[in-house]
Amino acid sequence: MASMNWISKSTSSFTFVSAALCLLLVLHFSTTCEATLSSKFYDKTCPNALSTIRSSIRSAISRERRMAASLIRLHFHDCFVKGCDASILLDDSSTFTTEKNALPNRNSARGYELIEDAKAKVEKICPGVVSCADVLAVAAREASLAVSGPSWTVKLGRRDSTRAYPDVANTDLPGFTESLDRLISRFGGKGLSARDMVALSGAHTIGQAQCFTFRNRIYSNTSDINASFARSRRSRCPAAVTQGSSNLAPLELVTPNSFDNSYFKNLIQKKGLLQSDQVLFSGGSTDSIVSEYSKNSARFRDDFAAAMVRMGDIEPLTGSSGQIRRICSAVN
Repeated sequence: MASMNWISKSTSSFTFVSAALCLLLVLHFSTTCEATLSSKFYDKTCPNALSTIRSSIRSAISRERRMAASLIRLHFHDCFVKGCDASILLDDSSTFTTEKNALPNRNSARGYELIEDAKAKVEKICPGVVSCADVLAVAAREASLAVSGPSWTVKLGRRDSTRAYPDVANTDLPGFTESLDRLISRFGGKGLSARDMVALSGAHTIGQAQCFTFRNRIYSNTSDINASFARSRRSRCPAAVTQGSSNLAPLELVTPNSFDNSYFKNLIQKKGLLQSDQVLFSGGSTDSIVSEYSKNSARFRDDFAAAMVRMGDIEPLTGSSGQIRRICSAVN
């Protein structure tokens, strides 16, 4: 009888432990699933979300082609600051300061109103379902396509931050005068390789830069810039720091409104407008990647698309974290 009691207690203990283990496994896998981004995330809850965003963004870029570069950059500046959580879209509030006035974004980052407009259109068909972070991620892909750039499958399911991080924006976003080693370190800290960094920098094949970001470079008379190229850029960028600092110049002169590999060809000719561009081809470890992309446009496009997907995976808020903001400029 004692033996039977021991077996009964042992069986009960085993059953309890097994049940506990099963519960832990269920919790683990449900959490894992909940935290996984998926291209099909809105297929049932808002099936017309992507087409609505696409229509809104394409219309905006048809009015101003430069906006394609701005939207890709806006997504980049969001993801590099505490992950892809739409924190860059928030205005000042009583509890935090906006990232919009952080040094890398002030009077530079743009396209906020286009994301807000796309979000408003999605809200009309699916209130409270699609996050601003996902709207921005899809907008970046549509911006690329609008200027003949590559496409990629956008993973969805991000949620929105409930605060902004201006101090992180000031410290984590790459600067236009940084060294190659520093840039590689910054991207590596976000889980991106040197190849990812060079591919993503190729977005500078479209867009423009303000005079203050390249003034020192075109007046420096150093050996890392083509002399005639430097002279040609001085007409709209005076040497005096009190003049023309916000004047714009194309980052890539040949085809500034088309997504191609001319940017890399320019670097080989020492015609990178920003110092942070030219360091990619300056006798360092990324020279071979620049050379490869300058000769193989298809490889550049494939690598850019893959790098954009990896960038979109940086620390997303998922599950019950954050919120789905009703408007992108303020928390609910």
